[in-house]
Amino acid sequence: MTDETSEPELPRAIALAWGVAANPQRGPKREMSIEKIVDAAIEIADAEGLGAVSMTRVAQALGFTTMSLYRYVTSKDDLVALMAEAGTGLPPEPEDGLAGWRERIRFLFRAQLGVFLRHPWLLDVPIVGSPVTPNSVAWMDALLDAVAEAPVDEGERIGIALLVTGQVRWQGIVERSYNTAAADAGVDAQTIDDTSSRLYEELITAEEFPAMRRAVDAGVFSDPDADPLAFGFERLLDGIAAYLDARAAGTPAPEAPAEPDEPAAVTADKKVREARKQIREAEKALRQARKLERQMLKDARQRLG
Repeated sequence: MTDETSEPELPRAIALAWGVAANPQRGPKREMSIEKIVDAAIEIADAEGLGAVSMTRVAQALGFTTMSLYRYVTSKDDLVALMAEAGTGLPPEPEDGLAGWRERIRFLFRAQLGVFLRHPWLLDVPIVGSPVTPNSVAWMDALLDAVAEAPVDEGERIGIALLVTGQVRWQGIVERSYNTAAADAGVDAQTIDDTSSRLYEELITAEEFPAMRRAVDAGVFSDPDADPLAFGFERLLDGIAAYLDARAAGTPAPEAPAEPDEPAAVTADKKVREARKQIREAEKALRQARKLERQMLKDARQRLG
């Protein structure tokens, strides 16, 4: 009988990340280690992307058989989780002179963006839940600590931290795409922007796209000093600042927005599906009733005969 009060067993990758997993009992212990396996996998991913990583490829890079790796890491999913943990690393200690939550968040934002640009494959690692490995928890802890003195509750601090991590992840995806396009074309990222600007000049007309044409004519897309991503991040911080000011002034936290009403077409479609289901059930009941009726008539004839 299972003890329902017992602690659940940790997944292998998480146990390895926290250093509480048992070491393998067999294998080339002195020549092989989980650290060497993860380092080899990261080297492949840095050079060729996450899709190039496989247990067989890592084993070949280390000069061992694939089966020998499974004594240390039980699946590719576990390997990817350990790669993400090692590639992410710990957040840097705050620099001296950082004043207030805004500067601390800027500092962590730049640091995490740097991690994504050094290891672009991290952006391809699936998000399967809240952070549960030591380094990922450390980054979240650093963001929460940056707003530790803010006049909000713990749930709101988590919301602010997730807002920042979402923004840095999105910017990492954009910058990675630019870097990849530039590398494939053998040019720098500014050349990609210059090419897009020339295409806008030629293709965008005031008749079809008046708002975009105004931006083109204003030189928005040809200005090498323009940084719309940085602008957007600062406006995100402005929004956080406005919210914190409102909470400090005593404004209560807003209630979660109600779920929007379903469009009439969706509601009608659900009603149609439910009606069809009821019809199928009624037809089934009718078939069963007729089958029972035929059986009863057959039995009656046999008795009378």
